[in-house]
Amino acid sequence: MNLAHLLTEEIYQNIGGVADKHGFKAFLIGGFVRDLLLNRFKESKDIDIVVEGSGIKFAELLATELKTSEVTQFKNFGTAMLRYQNNEIEIVGARKESYNRNSRKPIVEDGTLQDDQKRRDFTINALSISLNNVTFGELFDPFNGIEDLKSKIIKTPLAPEETYSDDPLRMMRAIRFASQLEFTIHPVSLQAIKDQKNRIEIISVERITDEFVKIMASNKPSVGLRIMYETELLHYILPELTDLQGVEEKGNQAHKDNFFHTIQVVDQLAEKSENIWLRFAALLHDVGKAPSKKFIEGIGWSFHNHEFIGSKMVPKIFKRLRLPLDAKMKYVQKIIRLSGRPVALTQEVSDSAVRRLLLEAGDDIEDLMTLCESDITSKNKKKVERFLLGFTEVRQKLKDIEAHDHLRNFQPPVSGDLIIKTFNIKPGKEIGIIKEYIKEAILEGKISNNIDDAMELMLLKGKELGLTPHK
Repeated sequence: MNLAHLLTEEIYQNIGGVADKHGFKAFLIGGFVRDLLLNRFKESKDIDIVVEGSGIKFAELLATELKTSEVTQFKNFGTAMLRYQNNEIEIVGARKESYNRNSRKPIVEDGTLQDDQKRRDFTINALSISLNNVTFGELFDPFNGIEDLKSKIIKTPLAPEETYSDDPLRMMRAIRFASQLEFTIHPVSLQAIKDQKNRIEIISVERITDEFVKIMASNKPSVGLRIMYETELLHYILPELTDLQGVEEKGNQAHKDNFFHTIQVVDQLAEKSENIWLRFAALLHDVGKAPSKKFIEGIGWSFHNHEFIGSKMVPKIFKRLRLPLDAKMKYVQKIIRLSGRPVALTQEVSDSAVRRLLLEAGDDIEDLMTLCESDITSKNKKKVERFLLGFTEVRQKLKDIEAHDHLRNFQPPVSGDLIIKTFNIKPGKEIGIIKEYIKEAILEGKISNNIDDAMELMLLKGKELGLTPHK
């Protein structure tokens, strides 16, 4: 099969010309070829090139020919990278690999294109296209990857047991590609992942989390999450989530399966937002239900305070997964902690409750509402419509009150310095009492959020505390 009709950009002829001029065999390979055939490119491309010979030497020759910037070399891996126009070109010398069972770091030797294709993780990533003039555009497909691409199948070039044992990270990559491409993992390969799941322990947490984040960033994360659950890799990586699986029944009362509910929520949120940290908030929004689950006679199943408990579990999870322990983590915590509040407001939308939610959520109020709307997974259409109508009313109330009271990122109209100057006092507990009194009055709607009303209340409260305005 010849695919020259897909290689119309001048860069490909340039690469092939340099290869011919200096006696190299050069091929497009890997994810680039896969995405080329799937038409998954946007404006820029990461072009993967394999050459028979020194990849670093070829990169230097190509950079000279293209009159582009200095080559970035990775000598330990025999690879080099250069940028040209909107493209990032990565070049590697063809190689063959062998593995020690206790490490995923291979013993690497120079090899041929065929050797290099054998070491690739999946048949759809082993496809290569020649760039040399005589064979320009010719597809080399020793493992029938083109058919697997058409059938939307993830399959390993060699025996999957060997592939996953040699490099257990490939188990996560298989699941990530299935999630990103919405492909199916071949049954034999899927069984090999189940059999080799414990091998994931030799992989660094950072590499595992990198693949997991890519799964979470896919259009339909539940594809990958479900496979991770079925293969029990998720039990190793995120046991707090798998602890939610199952339905317990007492008498005639049962609770829903909170694991499968959660991955549905993640999908529904992914349709609305690409914010990866909001997706993580959706993933973890119910983790507090496992430790808080309780059956109360006459009432049924209770998950009291699970939002607060879940938010407290986030730092431990983020630390274990080497996720950022900064504002991103605090954002996830906040969204989870507040996730039950808008639902309560659909029952009774009081101005005071709306003001308090606005105060606590600040600029994250839209994200919070998006999560809560995504959290509706009932199969009862009328119930879903009722909840969505309730959230529409809450949104309108939020909009109206924010327009009137300006409570996002709320700062008290009266500062501590102003209180000190007004009453000629030193810093002390009275300042906190007055500021809290004013804040509560604003939240309860007793006064508007402005300096004049706040000053009047400050003087009144100061008098109650025995303070006299300084003249």
